[in-house]
Amino acid sequence: MSTKYKFRNPNGLYFISTAIVYWMDVFTRRQYKDIIIDSLKYCSAEKGMIVYAYVIMSNHIHLIIGKQKDEVSFSDIMRDFKKFTAMNLIKSIRENSQESRKEWLLWMMERAGKKNGNNVNFQFWQQDNHPIELKGKWIDQKLEYIHNNPVEAGWVNVPEEYFYSSARNYAGLESPMPIRSIHDGIEI
Repeated sequence: MSTKYKFRNPNGLYFISTAIVYWMDVFTRRQYKDIIIDSLKYCSAEKGMIVYAYVIMSNHIHLIIGKQKDEVSFSDIMRDFKKFTAMNLIKSIRENSQESRKEWLLWMMERAGKKNGNNVNFQFWQQDNHPIELKGKWIDQKLEYIHNNPVEAGWVNVPEEYFYSSARNYAGLESPMPIRSIHDGIEI
């Protein structure tokens, strides 16, 4: 078992990356991205997760998170987040009459699930989260990396143009997800 990517400091600040199995482009529809946002809001309100930065790309998400409740571990929060979003996203895909790739997406997730003994039927997320504890200069480096992901993908010209990114919060624009400023802890 790998020990490189672990939540070691229960009070740390972490950069998280998690991707969809086979890097499939699922987050191409607003309703799928909204499931992620709603789950992040729930984890913030009920599980003590603090979201400092996020971006939802087409096949992965990046987060900078902390937590305020000692009795809930980062691993537990991420496990619950991924389980809940996987179930709801698969259901949403299955029920979406506009989803032209429905059969293929479900087939790929079922295929991934059969290869993983931890799953019953489907696997939506890849197993790992790649948590990296952030300190010093790495905080701003990862914040910039997260916010520039949509620019690098060619989707927008400047980070704050992308709606599903905390770059909007840091620019003082409307955002679907309230976050805390990484530098002063104020909700933005």
